[in-house]
Amino acid sequence: MRNQPTESLGHLLPEGTPTLLIPVLIIIETISLFIRPLALGVRLTANLTAGHLLIQLIATAASVLLPLMPTVAILTGILLFLLTLLEVAVAMIQAYVFVLLLSLYLQENV
Repeated sequence: MRNQPTESLGHLLPEGTPTLLIPVLIIIETISLFIRPLALGVRLTANLTAGHLLIQLIATAASVLLPLMPTVAILTGILLFLLTLLEVAVAMIQAYVFVLLLSLYLQENV
């Protein structure tokens, strides 16, 4: 930014931008660059929280059903185990996507 301010700021503007809009667009694009990774983190957190909440609900249902209907509770426990495996797979995919998109965002601005 210090050595080549024109090229650094030119990356934030589309070609043919009117002169009056240049300061506004630079501010908007700069805010957008900071918001992208933040929004990505919020999305990752929401996805993982939803999975954990679903696991908690099924675990509670299984523990309530155990004295009443043991067979259904065992089936619910099996479903809980499969859901936990799915949640681990989703967490790994989410982590991969997070790192990939974050590296693309950072690479775009270097």
